[in-house]
Amino acid sequence: VLFVHATVHPARVNALPPYGAEVRRGAGTYDDAVRAATQEAGTEGWLIASDTSWPGYTEVPRDIMQGYRIMADEAADQWAGPPPTHVFIQGGVGGVAAAVSVHMRARFTPVPKIVVVEPDRAACLLTSAENGALTALDGDLDTVMAGLACGEPSLLAWDELSRSADAFMSIADETAREAVNLLADQGIVACESGVAGLAGAILAAKERSSQILLGLGTESRVLTFNTEGATGV
Repeated sequence: VLFVHATVHPARVNALPPYGAEVRRGAGTYDDAVRAATQEAGTEGWLIASDTSWPGYTEVPRDIMQGYRIMADEAADQWAGPPPTHVFIQGGVGGVAAAVSVHMRARFTPVPKIVVVEPDRAACLLTSAENGALTALDGDLDTVMAGLACGEPSLLAWDELSRSADAFMSIADETAREAVNLLADQGIVACESGVAGLAGAILAAKERSSQILLGLGTESRVLTFNTEGATGV
């Protein structure tokens, strides 16, 4: 039984039942869907499978984050030459970013700088970094980057990123759209959530202040991940 939030595109929802899933769409945000799933699982005695973790619920999210590391491992296997100097990775609740961060340390020396990129309307990791503690956001978190519209960081992810991330940044919806179009021109299919890391890298490379802060220059080797295909129509 899959719980999805209000802004999940119908094409994604409609793709799930053929795999045997029952889909329940609720109001609100991703975080509301997690809460609904948790409540229903408690009533029905179900196992919760979520990459958001909280005190007392860490085992399954840790396994999911281990799964995310496969993506980073495949990228490291294909990487040729000196290691990347920078990795720009999308945020959300932080599970993917934390998994990539861990694997970059395992595979590359020196370790590349990790930059976490979020929507400016749902920047819970950036806000947590600014506050020096895990911080949840309220509101509708309305962004075209629906897969990253999360207001509550994962506890496990924050434990990793609070130590290992070199920078956090947020981007506007239009910046993500521009990155989607850029990839489309190269024949690469993506959606706004999946290209947030690339969009952040492009934006940071254009700004002198971020170039200096992150050490970005003509000799930089930047790794990003396209984590989602087209949303569909």
